[in-house]
Amino acid sequence: MAAKLKKGDKVVVLAGKDKGKQGEITSVSPKTGKAVVDGVNMAIRHTRQSQQSQGGRLPKAMPIDLSNLALLDKNGKATRVGFKMEGDKKVRYAKTTGEVI
Repeated sequence: MAAKLKKGDKVVVLAGKDKGKQGEITSVSPKTGKAVVDGVNMAIRHTRQSQQSQGGRLPKAMPIDLSNLALLDKNGKATRVGFKMEGDKKVRYAKTTGEVI
């Protein structure tokens, strides 16, 4: 199945402790059906000090399920993603506005 959400998309969280928060997708794992979004689903991770980093308790964005995310359209509202053919290419578009993403 084609990917509805990709790296770099602006999304809003639909469910969970971060419901309503917005962010940009930094990575997607299609095999597990999860994505990492900036500033969403943050957890504290203890890291050891090294020559490059200070170490300590650092916040880290954890993966969130793709079903709990929705794409933001140009009006800043959550929208579903559809696919249509333009010429011989398959393109994604926002269902609410019809704009090509």
